[in-house]
Amino acid sequence: MNYIFTFLEGVASFISPCILPLIPVYISYFIGKEENKTSKSIINALGFFFGFTVSFIILSIIASLIGSSLNNNIKYIKIFFGIVIIILGLNYSEVLNIKFLNKTKGLNNKLEKVNFLRTFLFGLIFSISWTPCIGAFLSSALMLIAKEQNIIKGIILICFYSFGLGIPFIISTVLTDKLKDTFSFIKKHYNIIKKISGIILIFMGIYIIFF
Repeated sequence: MNYIFTFLEGVASFISPCILPLIPVYISYFIGKEENKTSKSIINALGFFFGFTVSFIILSIIASLIGSSLNNNIKYIKIFFGIVIIILGLNYSEVLNIKFLNKTKGLNNKLEKVNFLRTFLFGLIFSISWTPCIGAFLSSALMLIAKEQNIIKGIILICFYSFGLGIPFIISTVLTDKLKDTFSFIKKHYNIIKKISGIILIFMGIYIIFF
């Protein structure tokens, strides 16, 4: 169940307002100037995926270590962060309106020569530049990892989160033209999708508190 939750949180991060509107920009960056070379764009997208995954793994190790060191108070920590995540979910589903959490900022990158190493570094920068609406899902995943207090399991869990976020990026890169209608559908029904994402966070908070 934990792996499913973290995977879904990764998918929800992908369709968040911080990422979805910028997908064409990211894909254009992966493709670079060689628009007809699909294999090149896939390699670049994988570099991006590995970049933010490495960053997340480091965060998961820290979360696991913190969870272990705070073992005696883990019950109260779970309750606190569970409530925080529920509040984030309520904000995300627009039941609440917490203004400072709803501010977003884009990430510009004008590098012309694109390769695996550059997109890997871009992925690292991307992960460090989390805006609040994505950070809600990442924070939820990290709290679940801290609760587990197991570094190996934490790394596996965060990889599932990365897969949830990264796989749609890679698919989008390969199927850019074919997914135009899909992206239009998501944008058209974004309010519903956003509420569903908020509900996922709420259930995640409840899960952390009681399990």
